This record gives sequence, structure tokens and C-alpha cells, in this order.
Amino acid sequence: MKTDIDYMSMAIDLAKSAKGQTSPNPLVGAIVVKNGTIVGMGAHLRAGEPHAEIHALKMAGNQAVGSTLYVSLEPCSHHGKTPPCTDAILSSGVRKVVVATKDPNPLVAGSGVDKLKDAGLEVVVGIQEQEAIQLNEVFFHYVQTSRPFVTLKTASTLDGKIATCTGHSRWITGVASREEVHDLRRMHDAILVGVGTVLSDDPELTARHAGSIAGKQPIRIILDRQLRTPLNARVTQCEDAKTWIITTSASSQKKTEELTAKGVMVITLDGELQINHVLAVLGERGITSLLVEGGAEINAAFLQAKAIQKIISYVSLKLVGGKAAPSIFGGIGYASMDDAVRLVHTEIKPIDEQDIRIVGYPQWMVGRGQ
Repeated sequence: MKTDIDYMSMAIDLAKSAKGQTSPNPLVGAIVVKNGTIVGMGAHLRAGEPHAEIHALKMAGNQAVGSTLYVSLEPCSHHGKTPPCTDAILSSGVRKVVVATKDPNPLVAGSGVDKLKDAGLEVVVGIQEQEAIQLNEVFFHYVQTSRPFVTLKTASTLDGKIATCTGHSRWITGVASREEVHDLRRMHDAILVGVGTVLSDDPELTARHAGSIAGKQPIRIILDRQLRTPLNARVTQCEDAKTWIITTSASSQKKTEELTAKGVMVITLDGELQINHVLAVLGERGITSLLVEGGAEINAAFLQAKAIQKIISYVSLKLVGGKAAPSIFGGIGYASMDDAVRLVHTEIKPIDEQDIRIVGYPQWMVGRGQ
């Protein structure tokens, strides 16, 4: 006989199926169970479309009466682009609602649970809570900080090099790893690199599969203090993906006009390009998730600003060597191993015989008992 944990795990798996499609909304899955049988299920698929609870209740129909609803995030109780899910739950005849975690959005923040309880429904909160929070780590971070959740993606050799001493970097990793990165790009609102990457590699920065563009394209963001991005660079071709270039007031007005004419959005900030200021501006423009694929100096700038929420590192079992060969992080770095940033909640997985993927979260409070 299945337990609450089993059903909630199914709801979370349903939510995962829409990963990369729901921004700026959270990922949510729902299951309706009656007499030990699943009679309805659903997931939130896209922003502006019906929520997971609505899909599940519609599938259940009259069988929802007297049932238990499992939902991976607290049902909304306010009018947004769609009506409140709590109203639909109350009118469906559901007897009990099991919620994985409350919604941190101030428009909800416990009011959905309270409304259901006040109407006499039995409500249980906290089943598979940590799994549900991790599922929506981007949404929770954005709602609580108004800044995008930053994932730093790196690809390096076993000795930490991102290119040879001549600058050659294609390809560090194998085909399987590169295909994963395209999927990773598709799951983010935007990709960020520095102008140095544009000048050295002329990347497209699009999400591709089997040589063709498929599905949603992230916005390409270039940090370029002096507008050195060439007018014929691949990132200025805006048919398949939008490009934003963030620059300073010291840059050329003529170049700004030329880039704008090509469909590029040029965002000018006063003073130097401080990472936290950049993230605040992106948050204001609705970017909830940001994949940083920069070179050593961009990576170092995000590290120094402690502006990294997650790291995904692909390590190829190759050795390059050479003092002049660039490493993952440039900049000054930390003077002592006691100050080094540790990764926690890590996951290490082989991709194939040559590549390894390491996923982890920076532990910024090193040496303070955490």
C-alpha cells in the first residue's frame, strides 16, 4: 500500500517533467487519490496556463469528491493570470490536501493552506519538503531575493585548464557532456558570458540538439564594458535568440546604435560593471535563472562577489599542463586554504569513459560550523 511519501514523490516527478518551461512560475505537480487509486494527475506546464491542481482535478472529475489531493507546492489563493487554485479545490469535494512545502511568494505564503483549513479540509504540510524546495530552488531564490539564481557551468581538463597555452579549447569534453549543456541552457532564462569569450570563441550561445535549434532559447547576455562585441559576431544574430549587452556609460554611442539596429538590446549602467548590480538589473527585468558560461575572469568576478548559487562542472580526463594555460578561475583568488570555498550537497557522476560531472553548492560560511 502506497504512503503519503510515495504519492508526493509522484507529484514531484510530474513537476520535473516541465523543467525549463514554467518560468517565472514554479514547477508543480499534483496527484488525486481516492480509495488507494490515482484518479487524477497533472503538472503546471507553462506560465499563464492552468496550474497542476486544475489539471489533476479535471482528470479526476466527480471522483475528486472525498479524495486526497497531493501537491508539491502550496495551492495559490489569489487571482493572477489564473483563478485561485484553492477555490477549485474547495468546489471539487476534495476531503484532504497534502502539501510538500509552503509557497514563499508573499501573495501566498501560507494563505492557501489557511484558506483550506478554514473551510474544514484536513491539510498536511511538510511531506517531502526538502525535495520540493530543491525542485524549485530557482523560484524560491528569485522570490526571496529578486535576483536570478546563478548556476556557474565550467568545463575543464583534469588539471583544471579551460584552454591550452595557445588558447585552443575545442573540445575539452565529449559529445555527451556537450549535449547535456544544451539541455542545461534550455532550462535557464539566460546565459551570461564576458566579451572575452565572444572575441576568442565567437559562440552562438543557443540551446541546440543534434545540430539544430529546438524549443525555448535563453537570452544571451554579454558583459562588455567598452562595447568590443563585433557587429558580425554570432551573438548579434538575433533571429533565433535575443541578445542583451550590458555596458557602461563610457562606451561608444555610435556602437550602441549599430548594435541596436541589429536587434541587440544594449543596457547601459553607470560606473563599473559590478556583479551584484548586474544581477539586480537582470532580476528587475524578470530573469529568474542565469547560467554563467564565462572565462576565468568572469568566473572569478562571480566567485569574489559570492554570487554563485550552484556549480556544475564537467571534468575531462585529459591533462594539458602549462603555466600560461588558463584555469577555471582567474583573478587574485584566496590567500589561504582556510578561506577556500567548499562545495556541499555534492553529486559526482561519470558521463562516459572520459568525462565526469560534479554538481555542488558553494558553502560561503567556511569555518563557522556550517
